[in-house]
Parts: sequence; structure tokens; C-alpha cells
Amino acid sequence: MAVTFSLVALFGLVLVSLLRSHSLTPGGAFTAAGFGFFLASTGAAAPINHMAAALIDALPNI
Repeated sequence: MAVTFSLVALFGLVLVSLLRSHSLTPGGAFTAAGFGFFLASTGAAAPINHMAAALIDALPNI
């Protein structure tokens, strides 16, 4: 749960910074957020969460 919230906050900050630097249009941000929202409701959500958790667990070993 804490990892998921942290990743959501991280991706949210990246989207906000891209919007502020005009590297991403509001339409593109809406599309990215919508894609993430709908991807989370598919069967791909569990493998993506497992992969993110594995990457986070591997970071201290690098």
C-alpha cells in the first residue's frame, strides 16, 4: 500500500512538472491519467504491481 501511494505521488509530480514546463499538454496529461486509471482495472494491474515491488526491493542491492 505504501509503495503504491508513493508511486502515485511520484508519477503525479512528474505529470505536474511536465505540465508546468509545457512539455506535456493538458490533453496529453488527461490521456496519461486516463490510461493509468483504466490499466489499473485490468488484469495487468497485478503483474505491474509485482514488477514495481520487485524493482523497489532490488534497489538496495544495487
